[in-house]
Amino acid sequence: MTSKYQPDTVLTHAGRDPSANHGVVNPPVYHASTILFDTMDDLAKGYAERYAHYTYGRTGTPTSHAFETAVAALEGAHAAVSAPSGLSAVAIALDSFTKAGDHVLVVDAAYGPTRDYCDKVLSRHGVTVEYYDPLIGGDIDGLIRDETRVIFMESPGSLTFEIQDVPAIAAVAKARGVVTMIDNTWATPLFFKPFDHGVDISVHAATKYMVGHADAMMGVVCCATRDLFMAVKSQAHLQGICAGPDDLYLAQRGLRSMAVRLRHHQQSALEVARWLQDRKEVARVLHPALPDDPGHTLWSRDFTGSSGLFSVVLNPYDRKAVNRMVDDMDLFGIGFSWGGYESLIMPQSPERSRTATIWQGEGPLLRLHIGLEDVEDLKRDLAAGFERLGKG
Repeated sequence: MTSKYQPDTVLTHAGRDPSANHGVVNPPVYHASTILFDTMDDLAKGYAERYAHYTYGRTGTPTSHAFETAVAALEGAHAAVSAPSGLSAVAIALDSFTKAGDHVLVVDAAYGPTRDYCDKVLSRHGVTVEYYDPLIGGDIDGLIRDETRVIFMESPGSLTFEIQDVPAIAAVAKARGVVTMIDNTWATPLFFKPFDHGVDISVHAATKYMVGHADAMMGVVCCATRDLFMAVKSQAHLQGICAGPDDLYLAQRGLRSMAVRLRHHQQSALEVARWLQDRKEVARVLHPALPDDPGHTLWSRDFTGSSGLFSVVLNPYDRKAVNRMVDDMDLFGIGFSWGGYESLIMPQSPERSRTATIWQGEGPLLRLHIGLEDVEDLKRDLAAGFERLGKG
């Protein structure tokens, strides 16, 4: 699938091969461990080029190929590597380019499990992890050491939605020979193209918008070049990382409708966000697509859209008041993850995980995911929650 097609068309066609599957529109599910070879010569060739051929279930099947090819085409990558979860994808990417004695720079607003992996696994393996201010931009050059191997970005940041100056960071890293990675889950390849901005590796928790239905776990690592891909693919192979065929099928099926869903998420989230700005209970809405958001200028320059996830900072309320609000929501569920068709609400405490910066909010922070429900129904559910919030 070439870049001459628009993203909606790529999503519809990439990774499909009906002629190889008896005319079947959707790539079928292959449950496979053993792959048989006709001759010993075929076996030898397959092993020598095991990442380009089907040799064993763990190294890939037509089902994984369909999903990976579609995601790579959408993001403009050389190739992609699937993983059984978003965190697994993050781990593979980081492990592929680090060893004992190396130094990595990780954005201070990173996804909590990414921080946990860096602090509890990478550091245990002798890698020095340093967190940096999400707004550092090109000044990150001052943090790069001789032993720095990776700069890990996430834009917007988890929970607090800071927008990073990705092109500036990528340009500095490239000049210093440092690999750049970004968690691109929030925007998806539809609304942000990391490789167009100089990034080397793009990581997704495909569990979110790619799957889109809250019913499968999936991660994917997209690589800008063949050399980067070979490093990630061989690391996944060595770690025994492979995604399950049924989840891969659900992920590639979810991709087909992602553009339609994401436009709906975007429109509804922006409407709810604007409505929340006028609520007396709300101190700030953290959404980079809003014109008065601190990151809006960078977002407007680099992004082509926004998703359904954002946060609000409430005015001062105690935990009991917040619990009263959240416990009895009718449409907003209390749950981890996001990106499915359902709306979610989750109190968060970003100040607990920051080390390079200090998070200060006027009051509690609520992260919202706006699903596919009717917007007026969602507003009414939130309004009833605010009524409970204000009751002493």
